[in-house]
Amino acid sequence: QVQLVESGGGVVQAGGSLRVSCAASGSIRRFGTMGWYRQAPGKDREMVATSSSGGSADYADSVKGRFTISRDNAKNEVDLQMNNLKPEDTAVYYCKADYVYTDSRGTYHRLDYWGKGTLVTVSS
Repeated sequence: QVQLVESGGGVVQAGGSLRVSCAASGSIRRFGTMGWYRQAPGKDREMVATSSSGGSADYADSVKGRFTISRDNAKNEVDLQMNNLKPEDTAVYYCKADYVYTDSRGTYHRLDYWGKGTLVTVSS
């Protein structure tokens, strides 16, 4: 039911900029944490930037000062503005959102939702 769809990936020269967007739809009215992750060939998937339900943002050290995450709760969208791109930023970028709820016993549960990813290639 829940879908996260990324867009905006492509090829850009080193030093250039690119913005990737994520549109969420489905039964979840309001997500908890939303963010962006990336996975380069042969490497583990890593967190790039996250935005909590309270609006606080966290960034990987490698992208601080270059990337900016923005979130529109009314539209259930989260974007990642990427500036001064480097070849090492080349990866498939995935949108992630979670939903936390409690059951009748007060036990917390968290559901994670992932998009299919969009490829960002930075040429040197």
